[in-house]
Amino acid sequence: MSSPKGSSFLTMADEMEMDKIAGPDPTRTKSGLTKRGGNTQKQKDAWSKSHDAGGDLESSFGSTANFNLGGPEVETRTPGKGTVATMGSTSCGSKVGRAIRGLWRTRLTEDTNADRELYVKTTIRELVIYSVFLAILCIMTYGMTSTSMYYFTKVMMDLFLDTPFNDTKNNFKGLTNTMDFWRFAQGPMLDGLYWEEWYNGEALDNEDLGYIYYENKLLGVPRLRLLKVGPDSCSVHQDFENEISECYDSYSEGSEYQDAFGPGLTGDNDTAWVYNTEAELDGSTHWGLITWYGGGGYVRTLGKTRDEAEGVVDYLKENLWVDRGTRAVFLDFTVYNANINLFCVVKIVTEFPATGGAIPHYQFWTVKLLRYVDTRDYFVLACEFVFCMFIAYYIVEEILEIRVHRFSYLKSVWNCLDILIIMLALIGIAFSIFRTMEVNDKIQDLVDNTDKFADFEFLGFWETQFNSMLAAIIFFSWVKLFKYISFNKTMTQLSSTLARCAKDIMGFLIMFAIIFLAYAQFAYLVFGTMVKDFSTFGSCIFTLFRIILGDFDFYALEAANRVLGPTFFITYVFFVFFVLLNMFLAIINDTYSEVKSDIARQKNEFEIADYFKRGYNKVMNKLNFRKDKIIDLQKALKNADINQDKRLDFDEWRQELKRRGHAEAEIEAVFAKYDVDGDRVLDEDEQKRMHADLEGQKEELNNELEEVEKAQKTNRPVSGRARSARSHSAGSHGNSSNSSSDDENDSATQSQRGGSGGGGTNIAHEEFTVLTRRVDRMEHSIGSIVSKIDAVLIKLEAMEKARLKRRETMSKLLDSISESEAGSDEAVKRAQMEKLVREELERWEADSPAPRTPSARSGRNVTSSMAEPESMQMSNV
Repeated sequence: MSSPKGSSFLTMADEMEMDKIAGPDPTRTKSGLTKRGGNTQKQKDAWSKSHDAGGDLESSFGSTANFNLGGPEVETRTPGKGTVATMGSTSCGSKVGRAIRGLWRTRLTEDTNADRELYVKTTIRELVIYSVFLAILCIMTYGMTSTSMYYFTKVMMDLFLDTPFNDTKNNFKGLTNTMDFWRFAQGPMLDGLYWEEWYNGEALDNEDLGYIYYENKLLGVPRLRLLKVGPDSCSVHQDFENEISECYDSYSEGSEYQDAFGPGLTGDNDTAWVYNTEAELDGSTHWGLITWYGGGGYVRTLGKTRDEAEGVVDYLKENLWVDRGTRAVFLDFTVYNANINLFCVVKIVTEFPATGGAIPHYQFWTVKLLRYVDTRDYFVLACEFVFCMFIAYYIVEEILEIRVHRFSYLKSVWNCLDILIIMLALIGIAFSIFRTMEVNDKIQDLVDNTDKFADFEFLGFWETQFNSMLAAIIFFSWVKLFKYISFNKTMTQLSSTLARCAKDIMGFLIMFAIIFLAYAQFAYLVFGTMVKDFSTFGSCIFTLFRIILGDFDFYALEAANRVLGPTFFITYVFFVFFVLLNMFLAIINDTYSEVKSDIARQKNEFEIADYFKRGYNKVMNKLNFRKDKIIDLQKALKNADINQDKRLDFDEWRQELKRRGHAEAEIEAVFAKYDVDGDRVLDEDEQKRMHADLEGQKEELNNELEEVEKAQKTNRPVSGRARSARSHSAGSHGNSSNSSSDDENDSATQSQRGGSGGGGTNIAHEEFTVLTRRVDRMEHSIGSIVSKIDAVLIKLEAMEKARLKRRETMSKLLDSISESEAGSDEAVKRAQMEKLVREELERWEADSPAPRTPSARSGRNVTSSMAEPESMQMSNV
């Protein structure tokens, strides 16, 4: 039986593996062939179920995957009949369904405990997909930030906060009273907002006005806003009622003064003297250093030019705009730098506490409100779309997992973290859409009204919160990476340590909280009036944590109280630092040691390195196996010609390769490939051609082995040239181990055809070649099965003959014993012997026929076991 070049054959293991999954075929005939319609619906369902479970048919069954999946329907001809049996193909709908299901296949949606290979593949697949998601998230996050943001903020802060006043060396950060505020307003504020001449004194053109540092466009006009309380907002003690007539309380929305004052009482309708509500100003509350401030107040814009702004400041100062009831003055403006496409929203606050004096406070929000301008921004936009697709993907994944596990889904911390990340991402997506729409409206309104105050505070604040939320998302996303690498026992040390010592830590925290809060309250009451770090209870807590880390001001404590200060410091350091902190570390260290010892005795669920190493070893074993095959063929070609006539007939070839353990089909295929004239003899030219081909294939395999070894050392994938060389060498000898490579080539050929030839009468040459290969593989597989069945039948027949012969021998032995004379002792022995022999004969007759598929070894065991009683009986007689 011959085969065309490049053909390969189904091995016996492939057939057995297919039968395990497909089940017995009731239409299979005695000869092993399949009748028309032999691929039953039950078998198709079994194949589909196997494929849905994550099995790779092509990798599991070699070339059998081409019989039942994809491509045109393949027909197998039964010898002696013209009818064909159709190998069913999977419907398009089921393929799409399996593909969609495969997209969301995770360890929680699939039963991976029973299938270790599926667990490994699913884990690696989840890890790869999540790594791509994490990379997209990082690109999207860092693509909208740059170091220019810091320098932009620093430039603006230095200009307005560090510039000294005109008549003193003080600046805004050192502002302490009302006069300092007016010095700032008439000096650094006006100088920073209005740049109307070059550094050489030359006046700027009109189109160059309105820029800070000549680069940062001032949007709209700046605005001053004042909040105050009324003169009767608090009560004076009765002992001082005659001395103190007015009392101005600390600021709160309940005590806020909302009536007109100053020139507003005499009919001046300037907005600086008339109260405007938060709704009218479209403002928002602000968290200052002392308290929260409302969004309303008395407002006044400064104008487009320095002269106009200077006149407004002088007017407000002369009319005592800031008086005893004033509690805060806000300076708000926004600048835009087109060079770096950044906005800087500035809020400079001067708080006037009820104690008198002034406290400076400020906020600079540098944000990127116009997101998409240049090519880099549009690349980030593409990443944002991909991010949205990932979020939709993970939403579906979590829904499927919740559907499978119900309420038990929430028992896992990782699942809760997944939901948290998805919720934050959805909020971020919604805000991003809102911000884009709102910024466009703001800018359009600003273009239409250039003399109007540009209020970007709301957008600046929420853009900052949006960036903080992105930081939280990326933080939790990196932490979530532990979910996908937890299969490695080393990666579980952190979670195992924290989980095991959680109870001990909770008990320790109770003790620590009692002592820590006791010291915090003591420090607040003793040092709160003298030391800034202890001025509030919250500040006390942070200060005590800083002392643990070595950041403290001992001299401030000593200056506040010469006795209690050092005593407080020494006792706190002793109990908290030397005792409690070391107790905490001891709990962690002991638990970590236990976890380390337990992990050392555990076995990894699987090692990624081992998994790829097994794949590498598998490739190397296949290549070495093929190399050994080639060497065997070369030796057979050299030694098979026993008579040295330089003509190698098939019997000599077959005998030599049989001795080396090769299969009948393989021997036939290789011989037929080079027996061009078909005379069943390889002449000298044909032998030379075979030898040349084997040398070429051997050289290709050596090169491929070297390349795989280099790839292993450098941790890079095997190149396409090596894979193609492997496929070519696999198809060149036609042995059973190369069937999977040939099937890959067949599948590639089918894909190139694009499914053509479904019903036409003309058959392409490539399709004919594929069909021919498959028919040859089936013929050789069937021939191998038939030959094995014949060998089994021969062995069964030999065993039956041996059983009859043994029965005949034992009958003769029984007859000879019965004919002997009876004696006293001899008669007893004969009776016992006769009894034993008859029982043995009855046992033989009651034995069932020989097994259906005995091996040669089992046959030898049966023969030897049945021969032993015979020799024993003969010796006893």
